Amino acid sequence: MTRPRVQHVSIPRPPGSDEATRAFYGALLGLEEIPPPSAIAHLDVLWYRLGDVELHLFAEEPHPDHSGRHFCIEIDDLEALRARLNAAGYTVEDTIAIPGRPRFFCCDPFGNRIEFTTIVDDYLKYQE
Repeated sequence: MTRPRVQHVSIPRPPGSDEATRAFYGALLGLEEIPPPSAIAHLDVLWYRLGDVELHLFAEEPHPDHSGRHFCIEIDDLEALRARLNAAGYTVEDTIAIPGRPRFFCCDPFGNRIEFTTIVDDYLKYQE
């Protein structure tokens, strides 16, 4: 068996939120939008390329979620993204530091929690 990997992450967005979705994930984060398979295009989904993984945003009525669920995007310039998110009016939340992995959290316009990080060192080197 080959090593498993994540193929895609699927998260909700409110129906009719195409413009806000494209503004956040496309314009602000710089992700490339890709067409969903024609067999499911009628389901009101937007797809993005996220490295060699896909991010799928499906239309669903919002439900409050206070859990710690999130996904993480590794980026090259964490502070530049922090500045862009702040300038766009998004709240950036600092969290418990992990050695070798500076990071913060931010919610998309629909309340989906996203962690952003840059891997600069192996955190295992700092284990006691």
